[in-house]
Amino acid sequence: MRLASFVAVSSLVVAAGVLSPARADDALGDATGKITITVKSADLGLGYTWGGGKLTYKNHTHSFKISGGTIAAVGFSTIKGTGTVYNLHALKDFNGTYIAAHGEATLGMGLGGAVLENKNGVRIKIETISEGARLAGSAQGLTLKLK
Repeated sequence: MRLASFVAVSSLVVAAGVLSPARADDALGDATGKITITVKSADLGLGYTWGGGKLTYKNHTHSFKISGGTIAAVGFSTIKGTGTVYNLHALKDFNGTYIAAHGEATLGMGLGGAVLENKNGVRIKIETISEGARLAGSAQGLTLKLK
């Protein structure tokens, strides 16, 4: 039930962000940091995502690694993204598994976006560019861990 509610809210926030970025950001909470990521996904029904990124928080940059799984996806893609982190009040709260409503259709190059949230209430709104050949439409769990 919580995932269904989160997926619905995430979809509305991403859609609202296209029309009114300030209101979409307000719905996510207080902007407290920025991230960049580079990940790869390989899928055949069930899939695996891996990679890393950089978190800028309180004028310091921290590296982190990304791993996770996908259900209902086929193909391979490389994804690069940038995003805003919300509600991060202590660095230790960044670590964890983030739930994301995810959709991707890439043949060559594609654009996308997602809103992720972990159990600590940290949210990440991310915009992505992907390359490869992949079709995915599922909930995804990504584990982010500071190095």
